[in-house]
Amino acid sequence: MAKNITQAVVLCAGLGTRLRPLTDMIPKVMVPIAGRPLLERHIERLKGFGFTDLFINLHYLPEIITDYCGDGSKWGVTIHYSFEPKILGTGGGIKQFEKDLNDNFLVVYGDMVSLIDYPKMIQAYSEKEDPIGMTVVGDRDDRLDSFDLAEIGERGKIIKVHPKPHEEIPAHYKAFLAGHILNKRMLSYIPADVEYNIDHEAIPDAIAKGENFYAYETDEYIEDIGTLERYRKVEHYFLEKGL
Repeated sequence: MAKNITQAVVLCAGLGTRLRPLTDMIPKVMVPIAGRPLLERHIERLKGFGFTDLFINLHYLPEIITDYCGDGSKWGVTIHYSFEPKILGTGGGIKQFEKDLNDNFLVVYGDMVSLIDYPKMIQAYSEKEDPIGMTVVGDRDDRLDSFDLAEIGERGKIIKVHPKPHEEIPAHYKAFLAGHILNKRMLSYIPADVEYNIDHEAIPDAIAKGENFYAYETDEYIEDIGTLERYRKVEHYFLEKGL
C-alpha cells in the first residue's frame, strides 16, 4: 500500500543571479513559464496530486511570493513560510520546518520545472525496504558538471554520491535531477541554522551510517531554469505543448 504523503516542501530561497535581468525585480521561482509563475505551476500540480500542506522557504524578495501566494487558500492548500536571512541550502531550508513535518514528505526544487507523476514515485518509495529517502535521478549526457551523480547498487539503493564538479565520471551513474521523498529521520543528518545541502552532504552521511537511500529513475520531463538559455528552452517546450 502506498504511503499517504500530503506534505511538500518547495525550496524557493535561490537568488537567480544567472537569470538576470528576469530576476532583477522578482524571485527566480516567480519567473513566468508560458504566462504563469513557475511557483504557481508547482502549487497547482501538487494540489492536483493531493498535497495540501505546503512549506516554502524564502530569502530573496520574499514579499513578492507571500503577496502572490498568501496562505494558499485560493488553490485549496495551506502554505507555511520560513524566512532565511542567510541562505541555508537545500538541507538547511527543509530543517526549518522540522517540527511541522510528518513522518514522510515530498521535497520539490522551486527552480526546477517538473512533470513528474508524484503518486507513482510515492508508490515506488512505499515498496522499498526501510527507506530513509528517495531521490529523482535520470540520464544527462550534457552539462554533467551541473549535476551531482549517483552510483546505484542492488534494489535501487544509492551506494555513493559523486558531487559536482567531477574530476572523473563513474562507470555507472545517474544524475541527481532534484526532488526527493524524505523520511523525517533524514533531518537528523542536517544541522540546524547552518548552510547544508541534501545531495552532496546529508545523503552521503546517511548512506555512510548504513541508511537505505534509494534512486527513483525516470525519463519524465524535468529541467532547471538556471540560465537564460535553459529558461528559453523550457518556455519553448511549454508553449509548443500548450501546457
